[in-house]
Amino acid sequence: MKKIPTLFLRNPDDRKHVLSEVNPACQWVLDGEGMSTRKYDGTCLLLDEDGVWWARREVRAGRTQPPGYRPVMTDDATGKTMGWEPVEQSPYAKYHAEALAAAPERRSPGTYELIGPKINGNPEGVRGHELVPHADAERFDVPRDLDGLRDWLLAHPRYEGIVWHHPDGRRAKLKRRDFPAPTALPAAEAG
Repeated sequence: MKKIPTLFLRNPDDRKHVLSEVNPACQWVLDGEGMSTRKYDGTCLLLDEDGVWWARREVRAGRTQPPGYRPVMTDDATGKTMGWEPVEQSPYAKYHAEALAAAPERRSPGTYELIGPKINGNPEGVRGHELVPHADAERFDVPRDLDGLRDWLLAHPRYEGIVWHHPDGRRAKLKRRDFPAPTALPAAEAG
């Protein structure tokens, strides 16, 4: 699990938002390569080849890694280490168990998004906890320019964002919250 780069560069004066400049590592998206899928708003879990479940976990610089932690990469800019911890010791253990009990079918190894009433305030609006395979994420045909993407994301408030998948394994992402919220026009200007 490597951190997925954001399609556009972050504003150094406002790290929550992006600039109009494309991230050079993601130029392939604007060149029309790869497919776009829905980015779900939950928490990432991994089912490994041995049938063991793991929860994504970030550990800040200088903090102790939890028992059984498997680091994957460290972000040079923030010092945070991304990796996996056994799901049983994560804050999501109970909700993961509920999702498995609600849909006990056999699952293939890969990554999943755990969504539900107790995950991030339930922005997905589901009734119970669910595991959504990233491999089965909803596919979209979206614009491939900054203005078009911003307009598309703001017009689809139910979606957290978009993830592009290149055939060679590269990925890129863009979230609705990467753009400042539109400001309402005063009543005299709106009409």
